[in-house]
Amino acid sequence: MKKLFAVIGDPIAHSMSPAMHNDLFQANGIDAHYQPLHVKRENLADAIKGLKAIGISGFNVTVPHKETIMEHLDELDPLAKSIGAVNTVVNMDGKFIGYNTDGSGFVRGLSEELPSLHDKSVLVIGAGGAARAIYFTLAKEGVAALDICNRTVSKAELIANECPFSVQSNAYGISEAEERLGLYDLIIQTTPSGMAPAAQETPLLIHNLKAGAFVSDIIYNPLETRFLLEAKNNGARTQNGLNMFVFQGALAFEKWTGIFPDTQRMRQIVLSQLGG
Repeated sequence: MKKLFAVIGDPIAHSMSPAMHNDLFQANGIDAHYQPLHVKRENLADAIKGLKAIGISGFNVTVPHKETIMEHLDELDPLAKSIGAVNTVVNMDGKFIGYNTDGSGFVRGLSEELPSLHDKSVLVIGAGGAARAIYFTLAKEGVAALDICNRTVSKAELIANECPFSVQSNAYGISEAEERLGLYDLIIQTTPSGMAPAAQETPLLIHNLKAGAFVSDIIYNPLETRFLLEAKNNGARTQNGLNMFVFQGALAFEKWTGIFPDTQRMRQIVLSQLGG
């Protein structure tokens, strides 16, 4: 019998996950289908009951449900529990188990450009769910130093204080972080700044970069944000969010099927959806 997988969110029509995963099922000879499901906040509990009732094999979770879904699951992976968000659910013998592959997907995608992170001084920009997942995962990986900045400093401080992994860290406001940019080997932009309709926005002024600095933006549509362009113009190596999106999906696929898929194939599918 064909297995069913899905992604739930609000909105959901823009999701590129169905094209990516359905191609992977076909390429790996798996009789399965991946369906986008529009689920509003007020219907989340009923939706989870329905997914369990029909025996769905697994599903992804996107905004605005990554945090609130946790109370509707049977078990949580320790990292997902500490992050406080779930983006992947596996049906294990009738139990819904929640995982977070966002942070690990980011690190796997980054490793193609930066194989070793242990000696790196890192700045994370933003204090949302993606920032939290990336911050916790980098702390677990054991980077040399891990600072975080946000317009509301208290939100950055909360992430640093709640991280269960020991790491040298400070929280800053935007202007303080701008003054310190030259100290970082790796700068990671996690806010929506630079996405349409705010394509010309940047989260902070990027200048005075360390020689050889690497700048990452988790946005992949557009493929080069103004933030990345300015970083490149200031001599930095850059990476957009396509790798993170591909690898978080690959890790979810592996949890569902036991197969780690062809990430280059996944990358090409997303690029084709973006119009080449």
